Amino acid sequence: MDGLFSISLEKEKNLKKHNYLKAVIHPVYFPNVITMAAVATNDVIWEIHDNYQKQTFRNRCHICTDQGKHMLTIPIQHVGGNQGRQKYKDVKLDNSSNWQRQHWRTLQTAYRTSPFFEFYEDDIVPIFENPNTFLLDLNFKTLEFLCSSLSFKLPEHKTSSYEVKPESFLDLRYLVNAKKEQNLEQEVYNQVFGERHGFIENTSTLDLLFNEGPNSLSYLKQIVI
Repeated sequence: MDGLFSISLEKEKNLKKHNYLKAVIHPVYFPNVITMAAVATNDVIWEIHDNYQKQTFRNRCHICTDQGKHMLTIPIQHVGGNQGRQKYKDVKLDNSSNWQRQHWRTLQTAYRTSPFFEFYEDDIVPIFENPNTFLLDLNFKTLEFLCSSLSFKLPEHKTSSYEVKPESFLDLRYLVNAKKEQNLEQEVYNQVFGERHGFIENTSTLDLLFNEGPNSLSYLKQIVI
């Protein structure tokens, strides 16, 4: 079978048996809870052939700090002039500043007192110690860490071209939009600074993982997209 979302008939039968849907999703930086819930409950195909857009979760995520909701942003190398728009897969990181160290120190400060931070610390450190050239490669490393920590395999299927309106597939690419709040019924869990700021919804799955640990996957599977 040729096309954007080719998949074997045998696998399709298994997906129907488990009531999984085939969904197209953007690989983003330490995805938030609703995006990771979609990854955990669908057969995912990663969108890698779209144009890069600003103000999205491709290069940012939200965590909870002592100051409340906080955004971590990855600097990228912007192109302009005659080069036109960049493809997402071609976007390069701007490593002229030590943003990796900054992100890691912020996470340590925010979550070092959380119940499960030390449990995952050794596995996440390499993401911040080893430089990457392309944003997409970095984002897949963050997804690989999260999937491994949640005890399921990182989905491998990727798009081979871009389709504006994919047919017969759940199009969840809108979840990449960082400017639009998603309508999410999220069960409250204990957050490090919850008594100070109240429960903050739909932050990076890191927040869920560091606070809920092994219970995180069950938590994600209960969320309705």
